[in-house]
Amino acid sequence: MWLFVGLGNPGAKYAGNRHNIGFMALDRIAGDHGFGPWKKAFKGLAAEGRLGSERVLLLKPETFMNLSGEAVQSAMAFHKITPAEVIVFHDELDLAPGKMRLKQGGGHAGHNGLRSIHGHIGEAYGRVRLGIGHPGHKDAVAAYVLHDFAKADQGWLEDLLRGLSDGAPYLAAGDGPKFSNAVGLRGAAPRPASGGGAPRTAAPPTPALPSAKPTPKPEAQPDTRTALQRLADRFR
Repeated sequence: MWLFVGLGNPGAKYAGNRHNIGFMALDRIAGDHGFGPWKKAFKGLAAEGRLGSERVLLLKPETFMNLSGEAVQSAMAFHKITPAEVIVFHDELDLAPGKMRLKQGGGHAGHNGLRSIHGHIGEAYGRVRLGIGHPGHKDAVAAYVLHDFAKADQGWLEDLLRGLSDGAPYLAAGDGPKFSNAVGLRGAAPRPASGGGAPRTAAPPTPALPSAKPTPKPEAQPDTRTALQRLADRFR
């Protein structure tokens, strides 16, 4: 059994925050793949289901970010899950918005949620690092991650979440490259033009045809005949 953990803070106040992208990822996976309802368990909200042939438990800790390890440890102990069977979805300042990277083991890079998980289960778990970009200065980080995604972010955010859901069965099957490819394909897909439908390609301009000059008509010559001559010409 796999344990997929999404990191975030509980409550409507934080629901749209950049720090909550891990929660968003699990919500999309649960909805798209027919997981059971979210239930209170393991100091968080949990939902069970299958991704391909693999059983997966989704967990959103409700302990707040800096105590996330308590919920993870509780779920692991109940289901006898090893750190190698845990994958944590979390926001990543050091990746550009919309980028995703897989990582197995290693440090927590100052992320409070990962720091807590390290303290409870060690560092041998997997991570799905979800890029949110960096505000540019370390003093601005706290306000940045606890602020909602901007309207301008909604396009790449939707692509990323759909890609994570598309690739989730590969992740559960242990196929990291196919998972990463599924995420990348969503990010690279062209967006529909406004109003729906496939993107439109502008038709090439029709080349201008050379204007044809009309053939000038010969000017009419004045009739200098006398009336008698005109009458005679009619009977010729």
